[in-house]
Amino acid sequence: MSKDKGTLAALIEAGEAVLGIEFGSTRIKAVLIDSDNTPIASGAFDWQNSLVNGIWTYSIDEIQNGLKTCYAGLKADVKAKYGVTLKKLKAFGVSAMMHGYLVFDKNDKLLVPFRTWRNTITGEAAEKLSILFNYPIPERWSISHLYQAILKNEPHVKDAAFFTTLAGYVHWLLSGEKVLGIGDASGMFPVDASTKNYDKKMIAKFNDLVAQYKFSWKLEEMLPKVLVAGQQAGTMTAEGAKFLDPDGDLCEGCPLAPPEGDAGTGMVATNSVAPRTGNVSAGTSVFAMVVLEKPLSKSYSGKIDLVATPEGYLTAMAHGNNCTGDYDAWIKLFGEAIGECGFKIDKGALYDNLLKAALKGDKDCGGLLPYNYISGESMTGLSEGRPLFVRANNAKFTLANFMRAQLFTALGALRTGMDILFDDEQVKIDRLTGHGGFFKTAEVGLLVMSAAMHTPISALETAGEGGPWGMALLASYMVNGKGMSLGDFLAKEVFASSKVQSVTATEEDIEGFDNFFAAYTRGLAVEKAAILSVK
Repeated sequence: MSKDKGTLAALIEAGEAVLGIEFGSTRIKAVLIDSDNTPIASGAFDWQNSLVNGIWTYSIDEIQNGLKTCYAGLKADVKAKYGVTLKKLKAFGVSAMMHGYLVFDKNDKLLVPFRTWRNTITGEAAEKLSILFNYPIPERWSISHLYQAILKNEPHVKDAAFFTTLAGYVHWLLSGEKVLGIGDASGMFPVDASTKNYDKKMIAKFNDLVAQYKFSWKLEEMLPKVLVAGQQAGTMTAEGAKFLDPDGDLCEGCPLAPPEGDAGTGMVATNSVAPRTGNVSAGTSVFAMVVLEKPLSKSYSGKIDLVATPEGYLTAMAHGNNCTGDYDAWIKLFGEAIGECGFKIDKGALYDNLLKAALKGDKDCGGLLPYNYISGESMTGLSEGRPLFVRANNAKFTLANFMRAQLFTALGALRTGMDILFDDEQVKIDRLTGHGGFFKTAEVGLLVMSAAMHTPISALETAGEGGPWGMALLASYMVNGKGMSLGDFLAKEVFASSKVQSVTATEEDIEGFDNFFAAYTRGLAVEKAAILSVK
């Protein structure tokens, strides 16, 4: 039941609100929730990664400035809506895009610029570790970055004392605690579902592998401590509170939830944390998470990752580095064209109208073939990317087909991985839920995703809140869980009365995507040629 503004103002002043902040690829967003786990205020900061010396990165200054600016926006939103100053929080949690490499020395100095998940520079390390562990170790994973730096004899490695993810870094900044939630930790190094900790046998194998280098550290000393959903991960320090809110209004002492990755918060935000449930997060990148009933029959290195839910259940992830980034660029171009003609159009209306045009296109996109590879794509074996658009002379070059093709290609890499789960492993799911920017124009995003996945796709009315809301829910679970499992907490306290929109693609839509996907697979040779020829 929704509360009036006076009630919410009193709740905020009493310190009963819970905050989640997530660092996404293009936006840092904060969501404040009330005692019913309903969003009541938000703040945001837009940012973009930079390619510096061949490395995709965000600077430490950008991370810190983005965090403070995002929180300031939230604080201003609270003041504007409720007339009160945000001073106390019941709980708080931070999440971020998973993987990557932030490495520090014993004096807490950053040794090299942050290497994000987007980098495809660790192929040699990922392949060797996958063989050593007999376990899929993707290029994005933190351990791949560490071992690749060792193989390249990078001088910083000998001075390393601690490495972590973006969420782990921000949590450390605010709390002083070097910890990670098990979901995010499972994207640094493999975890053991039975112990809810890093796999000891694999740690021993890694230490033996690098013993020849005579480093002063052991891997287990470098990794953040693993925590599961519901555990407390420290408190907001006085320094952390002052950093987050330079005005000095925010009080110290707020309990912090384990920092999580965007995969884990996506599972929470879509109520997909139990076996036989799954979710698809589609925005700048795209990934599908399916909570498994049993382990896969074999390793699919470079295709399927194995990570964990925030509680530690084994989860299969199919991941594509690229999703909406290139069609965002095309839509921006179309907006500029409209502006040159002397017209103005709201950004939301521009997206809605162009994306809805895709519904009028031919089922197979009429022979149009774009590739949205802004960066490399491990799923299809490409270490670099070149955004590309190709068409045959007799292709049906219409706006509707163009937009439909942009939506289809955004899911090409994902479909490559999901074929393994559904066809080769016969994985069964009861529910697949979508969230992220791809679904903002819901009827379009859901239909296209259903056609690509060959399964009904659902979206919750809260899907637009996404990861930061999911992180706020994890923080709420920590202080309000009352001994329930995370799945029960979400089912009873959060989603019991949620409205669900479901879409099932027609056989014609599915056949159309399959025909497009066949052309997409054949055409990868063109993308490879573009990488070689276009510099």
